[in-house]
Amino acid sequence: MTARLMMITALCGVLVTALPGCSQPPEPLTEAEAAAAGNAMALDLYRELGTGPGNLFFSPVSISLAVAMAYTGAQGETAAEMADALGLPPEKATDLEAVSAAYGQLLGHLNPEEAAYQLRVVNRLWGQQDFEFHAAFLKRLEDRFGAGLESMDFAQDAEGSRQVINTWVAEQTEDKIQDLIPQGMLHPDTRLVLTNAIYFLGDWAHEFEKDKTVDRPFHPGGDAEITVPTMAQTKTFGHAKIDGGQLLSLPYQSGELEMVILLPDAVDGLADLEKNLTPEALTGWLEALSPALTDVQLPRFKLEGEFSLNKALQSLGMKQAFTHAADLSGMAPGGGLFISDVVHKSFVDVFEKGTEAAAATAITVRLTSMPVPVEPEAVFHADHPFLFLIRHPATGSILFMGRLTDPA
Repeated sequence: MTARLMMITALCGVLVTALPGCSQPPEPLTEAEAAAAGNAMALDLYRELGTGPGNLFFSPVSISLAVAMAYTGAQGETAAEMADALGLPPEKATDLEAVSAAYGQLLGHLNPEEAAYQLRVVNRLWGQQDFEFHAAFLKRLEDRFGAGLESMDFAQDAEGSRQVINTWVAEQTEDKIQDLIPQGMLHPDTRLVLTNAIYFLGDWAHEFEKDKTVDRPFHPGGDAEITVPTMAQTKTFGHAKIDGGQLLSLPYQSGELEMVILLPDAVDGLADLEKNLTPEALTGWLEALSPALTDVQLPRFKLEGEFSLNKALQSLGMKQAFTHAADLSGMAPGGGLFISDVVHKSFVDVFEKGTEAAAATAITVRLTSMPVPVEPEAVFHADHPFLFLIRHPATGSILFMGRLTDPA
């Protein structure tokens, strides 16, 4: 190597603008970045799905994984819009192998072989039996997302196919999610259905004693007041004061998962708290959590959610994928595919022993204790509307997200 070439080699990556042809490729997408992207998408979806009043509950990780699987088969402008909706860094989004690998690593951490809780996150593809898909697309989804392909006959038996898919979803979610795909959604020209199912069952690290659950007032808004069964305990939990509210972390056994509750100070303060909810703000609030002896009151509650996500995803910028201009040519030769529907259902039950939660997402692709004898350091009485997350601190991933405005 000449001295000139040796000098150029030494300068590569430092003077990239002065040395054409000597550019450094971006680092591949990491698991942490995939989780952060999913959380950013979670907050965007929360705003889109929560525009109306009332309770709200969904699984951000279920939705982002389903969309990410479809993304690996998109090209051109369709892919760019989907990457933006997913919150992926644009300079790293085009490396599909790295993107798939990052999601695969995240899935591995969310599916522990042994744990003090049950957490199952699974994917499956359902394809038209005589339709040719790209082998690379199928291999990527099976290797990275664990999404094997099941042959269906949508063309001749769309209703029978629907029942098979819904049965699988119910089995994966311990029958908590029924009839994910409604009647009439599958058509003879359906070519692919991408599904994700997530199920969680965990006991609190510090269970609430049932004999301490009593009817207490809850203020859903304004001057209204209802009486609901409310759990109570005083223990040391992660607690933080934030502008206009406070945070509480309730860990599940082993501490690998937690519920984080965001409670506004004012009875009608949830809307203001929601306005300030950004990825950066949430990160700062979580970092502010510190142990404090806390007097906790939390209503027992169950929530269910059912959504068509087409409009919400389009509002996030994912427009072309739902039109006949969609470029999903990475899925199959010849193109001509578009996303016809994205549906999501969810369930959560919060009680004295712990929490049970489940959710599923489908994307269809068609052609054209005892009293503590000391004064508590914090009081956390969730007797008015609040926001809550179930998250995996090791990855930072938000598994479930919702708000409770009326426990009744």
